[in-house]
Order: sequence, then C-alpha cells, then structure tokens
Amino acid sequence: MGRSGRIMGVAALALGLFLGAGGGAWAAEAAGLDGRGLGAAWCLPFAGLLLSIALFPLAAPGFWSRHYGKVAAFWSAALLLPLLAAAGPAVALAALRDTLFEQYIPFIVLLLALFVISGGVRVRGGLTGSPASNTALLAIGTALASVIGTAGAPVLLIRPLIQANAWRRHSSVVFVFFIFLVCNIGGALTPVGNPPLFLGLLQGVSFFWPLTHLFMPTMLASLVLLGLFYLIDSRAYRRESPPPRSTTAAFGITGKQNLLLLVLAIAVVMVCAFWEPGVSIPVLGAEIELQNLARDATLLVLALISLKSTHADLHQANGFSWAPILEVAILFAGIFIAIMPAIAILRAGSEGALAPLIATLTLPDGQPRNALYFWLAGGLSSALDNAPTYLMFFNTAGGDPERLMGPLAVTLAAISAGAQFMGANTYIGNAPNFMVKSICEERGIAMPSFFGYMAWSGAILLPLFAAVTALFFWP
Repeated sequence: MGRSGRIMGVAALALGLFLGAGGGAWAAEAAGLDGRGLGAAWCLPFAGLLLSIALFPLAAPGFWSRHYGKVAAFWSAALLLPLLAAAGPAVALAALRDTLFEQYIPFIVLLLALFVISGGVRVRGGLTGSPASNTALLAIGTALASVIGTAGAPVLLIRPLIQANAWRRHSSVVFVFFIFLVCNIGGALTPVGNPPLFLGLLQGVSFFWPLTHLFMPTMLASLVLLGLFYLIDSRAYRRESPPPRSTTAAFGITGKQNLLLLVLAIAVVMVCAFWEPGVSIPVLGAEIELQNLARDATLLVLALISLKSTHADLHQANGFSWAPILEVAILFAGIFIAIMPAIAILRAGSEGALAPLIATLTLPDGQPRNALYFWLAGGLSSALDNAPTYLMFFNTAGGDPERLMGPLAVTLAAISAGAQFMGANTYIGNAPNFMVKSICEERGIAMPSFFGYMAWSGAILLPLFAAVTALFFWP
C-alpha cells in the first residue's frame, strides 16, 4: 500500500472510531451551537489556521507541501476537543454533523464535479497570451461566472489561460485578475453557482433580482478591472520575448462531451434548488432533504461519467492531476470545522459577541447604513465563508424578502455586492480563489504569497470598492 493509501486508511479508521464512539451523541437531540454564549477566544483555532495558510508557505514551504493536512487536522482538533468538553458531545457532534452535511459535503461535491468535468475539456490554439487575448478571456470568464457560477467558470477557463501564457515569464498578474473577476465579481448577477445569492434565492429573493439591482455595480467594477488589467499586462508583456509560433495554432476544442456534462451539472443544481418533494432521509440524527441527496449523487455520477469518457491522453495534455482539488478539500475541511464558532457568533446577531458592531448598522432614525452593510458583509466575507455571512446580514436587515426587495432594495444590494465582490480580497474569501492558486502553482506559476495577494487586492480592489460605495450605497 502506498503512502496515500496508508493516509486514507488511517483517516477512515479514525473517522470510524470517531463516529462509533459518538454514536449516541450523533443522534441526540441538540439545539446546535449557540453563539450567544461564545466569546472571541473560540475563534482562535480559526485564526491559527488562517495564519498557518498565510505563513507556512513562506517560512517553511517544504514542510507545508508535505504536512498541510496535519496542520489543518491540528487546528480542527484544537477547536473540537475543547468544544466537546465545554458544550458536551451532543452539541459538539451535532454542530460538526450539520457543518459536514449542510455545508462542507455539498460544497466539495460541487467543486469536485466541476473540477473533474472541466479537466476533460481542452482548448488548444487561438490564444497567444497577449494582453488583448488575456483581456478577452477574462471578459468571457466574467460573463460566464453568472451563467455557470464562480466555481464552474474558473475551472473551465483556468487551464486554457495557463496554456496560453505558458511561454511567458511574467504572468502571475493574469491569474490575480482572473481571481478578482471570474472567481468573484463576475458572479454577482445570478444565484447559479454563487453561494451567497443562492442562499438569497432559498430565502425568497427572486431569481432575477440580482441581475436588475446589481447590474450597474457589477459592470462598473468589471470594466474598470478589465481596463486596468489590460494596462498592467501590456507593461508586463513588453518585458517578454516574442511568443513561439506554436501558440498561434488554429483554435479547437477536444473533450466536447464534457461541455454537455458541465451544462447538466449546472442544470442539476438549478433544478434541485426549486424542487421541494418534502421528503427527508435521517442520517446520524440529521434530516437530509431528498433534493440535496439527489443533487450530490447526480453530480458524482456526472463526474464519474466524465472520468470514464475522457481519454487519458487528453487529461495528460491538460496537465490534469488530483493535487489541487485534494489540497482544497483538506484545507477547507479544516476551515469549515474551525469556523463553526465564528459562524455561530454571526448568527447570534445582536445577542452575540459582535453586538456592538451590528448596532452601528442602523441610523438613529431606524434607517439602515447601506455603506456599512456593504463593507461589513464584504469584510467578513474576505475571511469567513461568504454564504453564512450573507445570511447573517440578510437576517440583521430584517429577513423579510419582500421588504428587502422593495423599500430596502439598496440594503439588500449592498449585502449581496459586499458578500460577492469582497471574496476577492483574500485567497480564502471564496473557495475557487484557492483552487485557482493551487492549479497555477502545480503548473509552475509563481503566484503571490497570501499577503502578497492581499497587497494586490488592497491596492486595486479597495479603492474600487470605495468608488462603488460612493456611487451606489451612500449615504
């Protein structure tokens, strides 16, 4: 048995023992993790994991590449063990169970399916890695992000973009802007594959509401970033040697059956969002809705069909490997676990540790501070998961979809734009950000460090978001 096999075996054994030991607790009735009684100290494991992701690749890259899974497991245990002791097995295991079933498993299944299916599509030729070509591809990706989601569009287009720029020595800026636009801002117009807006849809916000109310902020941010990218990339391009002739070969696509599978995957997500059969299946004390089980099972089947129908030579030519999705799966498992107290505190709203901050969201006359909603929803989405952050501020603003789509439309737009746009501020603000980074690094592209990326986003995005605030969410 190889090293990876031994690791999987140990993990399976540990999971089995964990589930077995807590069998009664899993099924126990528990109110869940109550954020009203949690202090800020419970967020320390999450902060430790974030600092590990930021610092270890810089200070000890060899150690990090071999042991990042152990680091994630350490910080997960640093949260779970005290939580078991303080809250009791019923509450702690119920919180872990709900996090796995309601958040992590659907998240990683969708990402895995899109990663596998898009890995079977190869775009060759026609793309030269020039500023004009790169800008055009970023524009296409920005538009696609609202059609197939900020998970679907990046995994479909990142490999063609890498291929087009493989001959360049100064190309990291291309992928930084790719994360800004395709992984985040471009997805602000529909709920398809964009978790914050998808949660809004489930809360009663109409499907086309984001398109009509976020169109202008999204267009402004997208056009400014595309224009700025063209200028920056043109300067970097002038430092390059002339491109080899092979980069100008005729345009073509292989693995076209995977395009159909990709469309089917997005359709499954959309259909299951509206399908409500009213049937639930009990699993470890949780009630898993049939439509969610059907969605995840179908996505896995589509991924398997893609693997079986895609020739190994195409995967090889595409540089396909499991390393990027494995890194995302392991690190975000740790993130989803360590973040549980922070999410509980957010959900507690005015009764939690963030009550003084939330109180500032309302003016003395009772009107919402829309600019503050934009920046707080965005700021928290930069470090926390943007979906529950959106939901927390949605409820803080009243939680009534009819009122939020009507008299408080600007407030809902501020919450939506903040959660969707500002995931671009850090690598962990949105899962596709980290996956794009992993794919690029696996292909030998020197991406900015955690803080290096934040230097880019701080210099470029924060002034842009200030302009968006002034034009659309002020006062």
